[in-house]
Amino acid sequence: MRILLQKGTCFVLFTSLFSALCAVALCMATEKLLLHGMPPVFSSLHFFIMGCTLVVYNVHYLIKKSTAELSDQYAWVQKNRKWNYAFLILGFILSIAFVFQMPHAVWQVCILLALFSFAYSLPILPLKQKHRLKDFGWVKIILLAIVWTSVTAVLPILFLHSSLLQLPFELFIRFVFLFVLCLAFDIRDMEVDLEAGIYTLPNKIGLQNTDTLIRVLLFVFFALALIQYFRFALLSRLIINIVSALLTLIAIRFVRKYPSDYNYIFLLDGQMLLNGILLLLI
Repeated sequence: MRILLQKGTCFVLFTSLFSALCAVALCMATEKLLLHGMPPVFSSLHFFIMGCTLVVYNVHYLIKKSTAELSDQYAWVQKNRKWNYAFLILGFILSIAFVFQMPHAVWQVCILLALFSFAYSLPILPLKQKHRLKDFGWVKIILLAIVWTSVTAVLPILFLHSSLLQLPFELFIRFVFLFVLCLAFDIRDMEVDLEAGIYTLPNKIGLQNTDTLIRVLLFVFFALALIQYFRFALLSRLIINIVSALLTLIAIRFVRKYPSDYNYIFLLDGQMLLNGILLLLI
């Protein structure tokens, strides 16, 4: 039973289905704030976001280079590539099926997000030395946080024909939260990135300063959540954001002690899913 559960969990994590669910959960949390109530689970936006996430992540997984000794995710993908191709095709189908139901404003943002997402992993930049955005360490983390913030906060706002100025603090809260998670992943990849000549933020400022930055950003996250509370007076949302900040700090310390792709995706990416679900349940 334990082996079956572990295989099922790896399947969900390493086919990017888990990441797609994380994106949809945070998207719905933003919609709830706008709608003042539970948004529909099955909507064209959610299927579209799920499809796009499946495409981008499975492309990344399929072209990622590593070794089985360094990455349990890479080892799994090498043995189960058919499933990554299957979810890549499913992602294309969902994206194409629902893209024409998106408002023009969503289309415009998605074009930019698609360019950024594929330029992140694929060598398509017309430069002499560095051909991927991920090769620019200082750009890498900012880009990832912006893309995830756009998908989970900007797109639902535009989909509901609202103004981004209506939820400014939600955008800042989401960006800071995601930036912290990206920092944790960059810490994991410090040695690999350095060997590849990629100078990420942790490699530039050092591990100790990065830990300090994470704590400062989580305090900023709390401050922004508090400011948002004075605007919407939703105490439960404030409490959940505080809990999310604490759980994120605990998760970061745990994965630093027990590093594996399994733990990083399940516990760190899982903070997005947990935060989204809790915000939907209040």
